[in-house]
Amino acid sequence: MFSGIVSVKSKVAKIKKYEDYLSLEITTPKGFDKNLKRGASISVNGVCLTSKDSGSKTLKFDVIEETISKTNLKNINKGDIVNLERSIKASTEIGGHLMSGHIHFTAKVIKTVNRKNTKDIQISLIKKYLDYVMEKGYIGINGCSLTIGKVNKTNFYIHLIPETLDITNLDKLSEGDQVNIEIDQNTITVVNTVKKTLATQISS
Repeated sequence: MFSGIVSVKSKVAKIKKYEDYLSLEITTPKGFDKNLKRGASISVNGVCLTSKDSGSKTLKFDVIEETISKTNLKNINKGDIVNLERSIKASTEIGGHLMSGHIHFTAKVIKTVNRKNTKDIQISLIKKYLDYVMEKGYIGINGCSLTIGKVNKTNFYIHLIPETLDITNLDKLSEGDQVNIEIDQNTITVVNTVKKTLATQISS
């Protein structure tokens, strides 16, 4: 599990494509791999990946076809900047919201507005998940726990503070970019429960 509070961003050092998976190496930020063990879970742009190695200059991961097809890692290139977060511990302060690292879909950046110190981003939204995206609710974008702004039928807005722009790769987003979206699981549970309850009442 993750908190959605990205601790660092780092550069993709190496990519090697195989027939049915992708080998990914990311430059290890200073101190990030302290006590990191082989097999540990790390959020990379919001995607939960398993660490192959520790104590080296790079973080190494194997990314299978299922993950590649459903996330923006399919478009990743050497030199790209990715968001990183170590998995949380029982004593970790949850500054964002609980996230699993399981991406629901990728969405396209429709529009960005760069202000002096902040940034507004309009992101596409597919109909299947419309009921779970609501203003002031939580959403995960490239691994970042964010508060949702205005929601329309086909898109929604997020508004980024200077701290988020400084620590994450969301400052680099521009029109046409693809982002990983993880819907808040608590929201899904509540909405689905209400739907089932209402359906039962109507049928009876």
